[in-house]
Amino acid sequence: MIEIKNLHATVDGKEILKGIDLTINPGEVHAIMGPNGSGKSTLSYVLAGRDGYEITEGSVRFFGKDLLEMEPEERAAAGLFLAFQYPVEIPGVANTTFLKSALNAIRKQRGEPELDAMQFLKLVREKTKALNMTDEMLKRAVNVGFSGGEKKRNETLQMAVLQPKFAILDETDSGLDIDALKIVAEGVNALRSPERSMLVITHYQRLLDYIVPDHVHVLAFGKIQRSGGKELALELEKNGYAEFGVNEAA
Repeated sequence: MIEIKNLHATVDGKEILKGIDLTINPGEVHAIMGPNGSGKSTLSYVLAGRDGYEITEGSVRFFGKDLLEMEPEERAAAGLFLAFQYPVEIPGVANTTFLKSALNAIRKQRGEPELDAMQFLKLVREKTKALNMTDEMLKRAVNVGFSGGEKKRNETLQMAVLQPKFAILDETDSGLDIDALKIVAEGVNALRSPERSMLVITHYQRLLDYIVPDHVHVLAFGKIQRSGGKELALELEKNGYAEFGVNEAA
């Protein structure tokens, strides 16, 4: 599904990614763990096409196409989705308006018929119910006045409505208490399928108690230093990142 080879990227002239190699097949859930400043969020932004990140070397193929040549909206239409660590607020734009416009833009790109208001409302209410969200949250401006947990549930709702083929979850556990974490994780797990892949980026192991990955990778100093199964996350929780030359207490 996605193949990353020797990916290097800089931000403001500073090299952050120093040679990422990663292949994710359909149906797989990969987790990337690493200390602060290791390049985890930079990798997610580079894949999503955010401005300000310069690719200096390497390639990314998404369903065989050059992802780095695509505009951000083309990546979204092709099935890539990024759940932000810090979801943005959009004053003046109702949640339902935002979701309906995003969904129909993607359906149009794919040559599928757009949903009318009634069809969309039926769909989105089914999704919100599963995430313990209210109709009132749908009427509010996107993320404006939402708590941290509500913002993350809203990100999961977007994913449930847009049905991406490849979802990147950038530190989705940030700011969540344990109850909100369980609700979000259940929503994410409901989206697992043989046709959909996910890249879960996290600093801590606790999220992976609820979203169990097929593969775990350690990212430090801009490169993947080690890969393994889900047991690697438990090992990191116990021993930290010291073996990779990282002193988080510093």
